[in-house]
Amino acid sequence: MKIGVLLSRVRVEEKLLFEAFADRGIRPERIYDPEVVLDLEHPDLDYDVVLERAINHSRALSALRILNDWGVPTVNTHQVAAICGNKLETSAALVRCGVPTPRTLVAFTPESALEAIERIGYPVVLKPPIGSWGRLISRVSDRYAAEAILEHKEILGTFHHSIFYIQELVEKPGRDIRSFVVGDRVIAAIYRYSDHWITNTARGGRAENCPITDELEHISRQAAQAVGGGVVAIDLVETPEGLEVIEVNYTMEFRNSIATTGVDIPGHIADYVIAVGEGARR
Repeated sequence: MKIGVLLSRVRVEEKLLFEAFADRGIRPERIYDPEVVLDLEHPDLDYDVVLERAINHSRALSALRILNDWGVPTVNTHQVAAICGNKLETSAALVRCGVPTPRTLVAFTPESALEAIERIGYPVVLKPPIGSWGRLISRVSDRYAAEAILEHKEILGTFHHSIFYIQELVEKPGRDIRSFVVGDRVIAAIYRYSDHWITNTARGGRAENCPITDELEHISRQAAQAVGGGVVAIDLVETPEGLEVIEVNYTMEFRNSIATTGVDIPGHIADYVIAVGEGARR
């Protein structure tokens, strides 16, 4: 089987994935996105399947679009990347499929954004539709903060700040949950603890194993199916009414979750990628 891995550089996760493939007798080829040239009319990447591990969302999305148009199976697909890489697309998919998620409003001007914020009620969370690692996310506690942040976004004026994505703040019990879904299986989950309201482990959050309850398994599978399936990480919060999904991540990091959960996450991913490749060859 010929497997390619699209990547920006070899991080810990990619090293672990290459080791997992090697354990299965496969040595994938590395496709470095800073070097690759893709000719739309002349497909020249011949793989049974390509695993996408690019850091840059725009590069990943563009490469997946071309590969899928060429008929090359990818993990994940362009559809999944397009939905998960945009918080508005993700929220719309979750709502469309009936997956519990915090109330979210979208506005297109600072004036309408302020109206939306006050319709939800303080505090709220203001997020750029495209972004990762908890960057450029604001907790807005009152009208003065709202006016200042909206003014900053208007003056910055970039694509990331032209859509106002406003979500109700769910008060966490000092933690949230990330579950890992591979195919139709919820393979592991972690609690992410932090004194800060943003709990990303990339920003210092502490991880502990989280038992996979029936509720967690059900809502995680629902969320994965809503965005198109594949290999995804689901971010959830605990509320008095039950779990709610915040985000779905399509190029997930997992280095801090292997020892924490005792689950061979890269092994599960490698097996799934091989299965996709085998299915395409039949």
